[in-house]
Amino acid sequence: MSYTVLARKYRSQTFDDVIGQDPIAQTLKNAIKTGRVAHAYLFTGTRGVGKTTMARVLAKALNCLATDGPTTTPCCKCDSCIAVNSGEDIDVIEIDGATNNGVEQVRELRQNAIYRPARARFKIYIIDEVHMLSVPAFNALLKILEEPPDHVKFIFATTEPNKVIPTIQSRCQRFDFSNISPAAIAEQLKSLLDKEKIKYEEDLVLPLARMANGSMRDGLSLLDRLISTGVEPLSASLLETYLGCPNSEKIWNLIEQIGSRDAAGTLVAIENLIGTGVSEVQIADSLIDYMRDLMVVKSTGADSRLLILTGTQRKRAGELAGKFDIAALIYSIATLEKLRWSIKNSETSRALLEASLLRFALSEHFLNVEELLSQTKSGVPAGAKKKAAAPPATEVSTAFKSSRQKIADDEPPAASREPARPSASVDVQSIKDNWQNILKLINAKLGPGTAGLLSSAEPSRFEHGVLTLEFGPAGHTHKRMCESNGRVEQIQVLLGEHFSTPVRLKFETAAHPQPQAEAAASQPVTGSQKRNEMLSDPAVKTILMGLDATITGIEEDQ
Repeated sequence: MSYTVLARKYRSQTFDDVIGQDPIAQTLKNAIKTGRVAHAYLFTGTRGVGKTTMARVLAKALNCLATDGPTTTPCCKCDSCIAVNSGEDIDVIEIDGATNNGVEQVRELRQNAIYRPARARFKIYIIDEVHMLSVPAFNALLKILEEPPDHVKFIFATTEPNKVIPTIQSRCQRFDFSNISPAAIAEQLKSLLDKEKIKYEEDLVLPLARMANGSMRDGLSLLDRLISTGVEPLSASLLETYLGCPNSEKIWNLIEQIGSRDAAGTLVAIENLIGTGVSEVQIADSLIDYMRDLMVVKSTGADSRLLILTGTQRKRAGELAGKFDIAALIYSIATLEKLRWSIKNSETSRALLEASLLRFALSEHFLNVEELLSQTKSGVPAGAKKKAAAPPATEVSTAFKSSRQKIADDEPPAASREPARPSASVDVQSIKDNWQNILKLINAKLGPGTAGLLSSAEPSRFEHGVLTLEFGPAGHTHKRMCESNGRVEQIQVLLGEHFSTPVRLKFETAAHPQPQAEAAASQPVTGSQKRNEMLSDPAVKTILMGLDATITGIEEDQ
């Protein structure tokens, strides 16, 4: 007896059996119940998600001989159902659009469609890969699709709906089949392995389901290949040996070397992967998948339902996620996606991969502007962030409370203090005259980050102990950054000590640009002018000085 592959042996027989397409199955069942079955359907979706299977189930439901009319639960035992399953029913004609794509075949279809079915209720045409029909063939279908005989139903299936001409699509009810989730594929694979009485290890199923890329048929084909090896129990190591899947532990090790900034270890990890026969593109694809998992862990935690991982893999991902920032992971994923296309067309693919991964390993963590300014302000080089672990939040909180308590202890009791009054010698003009010296003091005490932000502001008022600093019309970002990370309190304490009187700060932005700025804004801005404006920005200058960095390129958000 010939062997029947799993994809055919366990093909879904009813609407309830179709995996991962519940909304479509429910809609078709309701259409049958209410007698609203359309004369033409267009099933679209990637390969192996159940389009042709759903078409056969619908054909059986409409023509099942065990009932007096269309049913949502075909018996799968009558002559019609059995013939549909085998593709031999005379009233359910399956046509391959790739080989029967000419206008002559469609004309023959139209001539035969006028005759009533031999034994069933409907004559059903299932045209697979319908996008392969020629334009004249599509045009030949239009008339019969618009006014079909009552006994004719059309079901079209395609992986490329964009190639089906709009006039055909407008005459069909379209259903888009979604990719099947790895979890659903894994459950189905477990069920089939149990039915086949094949021993397997738990850590095999999830990686195999992810390799299917949303296609149940691909997952079953891969499982058939593993079963053909004759090895039992089936284990994850077989994926590497027989399917060319990179070893997960070696991928985790590569990511660990990158996160630890170990250049030599990164190169060795790459060599270990390539030495097992894994291609550079496969390594890039695997890194994208694994770094996506780390990004999810950083964002939602290791217990997130968004992760399709075993318990051991979740634990490992949680450990490695601590070595990366979300910004670094996002950048790495985007870069790897671009890199994989370059690798495919390069004769030096290994060098490209190694250079890119070394760039990840030797680059600093990606920080936002506020974090960079905060690090330069505190005198800690931004590059030290990876090397020195941040103190626990409880220690920072305790230190902050201790400093505040010390200030409170040094102050006289509240009852003996007089109401704060600004010094008579301090006014807004004197502050304006000494603003540059004040900025130098802030730079020395609080760091260049805070001083750089305040350098774009000007004192505008000093009333009742409140100093108002005004930023330019485009200074909203600087204003917001000055108001964050506790800078307001730090500046107020420093200015209070400098002026020997309590000072409270208020930040404002200019309501309208100056006439000169408006005139300048009306003129077209060249690329060099934009670059000069950016390089003159105090925050950018501060970051460049703090990192001892050089700008290599500027990209403008659209």
